[in-house]
Amino acid sequence: MRTSLAGWLFAAPALAIIGVFFFVPVLGALAVSLTDFDLYALADIRNLRFVGLENYRHLMHSRDFWRALGNTSYFVVLAVPLSLLTSLAAALLVNSRLVRWPALFRTACFAPVVATAVAVALVWRYLLHTRYGLLNWALGGLGVRPIDWLGDPHWAMPAIVLFAVWKNFGYNMIILIAALQAIPEDLHEAARLDGAGPWQELRRVTLPMLRPTLALVTILTVAGYFQLFAEPFVMTQGGPLQSTMSVLYLMYEEGFKYWNLGTASAVAFLLFLIVLILTTLQMRFLRRAEAA
Repeated sequence: MRTSLAGWLFAAPALAIIGVFFFVPVLGALAVSLTDFDLYALADIRNLRFVGLENYRHLMHSRDFWRALGNTSYFVVLAVPLSLLTSLAAALLVNSRLVRWPALFRTACFAPVVATAVAVALVWRYLLHTRYGLLNWALGGLGVRPIDWLGDPHWAMPAIVLFAVWKNFGYNMIILIAALQAIPEDLHEAARLDGAGPWQELRRVTLPMLRPTLALVTILTVAGYFQLFAEPFVMTQGGPLQSTMSVLYLMYEEGFKYWNLGTASAVAFLLFLIVLILTTLQMRFLRRAEAA
């Protein structure tokens, strides 16, 4: 009894902070999503009305919501595999003997993660400029005509995917490097003694040992990429023709452009439910794969 009480007393400050800064705002946003909270309610709280699930019903019949969800899903489907492959390749390279200064290489790859998203997005806007961008200049040297990366609905989202992968792959790379260094060297030596080449060693030893870490990284990456906002906000403002409008960008517009705070809160909780369902499905799939 005393041990349990002491544990709760030590955890009380952290639990209080979590409750005040997480659970209370979440419950408040849930309550707001059940009302028609708007600019009139901000001016006078007596204008606030309880509407139940009306905001959610409105979103289910909203073309903008389904377009934003489709754009976000398209982004996740493209960006997650590219980010994982890039992170794994960088981790394998840093952990190998090919890199002479691994600490320097590791820092250079991780630097975009800690850089301010808005600042680097502005730099990427110039890199992707139709006439003066470095990427189009390089493509011009190969005989390819300039591409309007951020002004063409067909190329805007791939351009954002390219930027997001570059910006975030270093985070997963650090996790994978730690997992690679935790693999016993005896396994690699045994594989080489059995005549395994580099590809067989990667396939039969390294990847199976990385499976739990890759599962964790996949879940975190999917959940994080569904929260796409800064990239389209700075680079395209949701355009062109709403081709890069994400769910979070739609929430921002509903809440701070049109002042439909009830609808914006409903968008947030729908996104939470989508991420929760996807995470649960991924965890069940991974558990079945491990059991098999």
